[in-house]
Amino acid sequence: MARTNPLQFAQQTRAEISKVVWPTRREVVLTTVMVFLLAAVAALFFSLVDLGIRSGLQAVLESLGG
Repeated sequence: MARTNPLQFAQQTRAEISKVVWPTRREVVLTTVMVFLLAAVAALFFSLVDLGIRSGLQAVLESLGG
């Protein structure tokens, strides 16, 4: 593997960083809101699934236990 001297490395790094397209403040806010919203929806979904499984299991155990 060819070695790059530190000056070339710094220049190449700067060139690559200049190609990065940074998100706007609006994009960051919208993405953050969407993440929190989807996390809340997922939490609600799994809470309902858990409640359903718990209720079903409780009903089965009560019917077996008398």
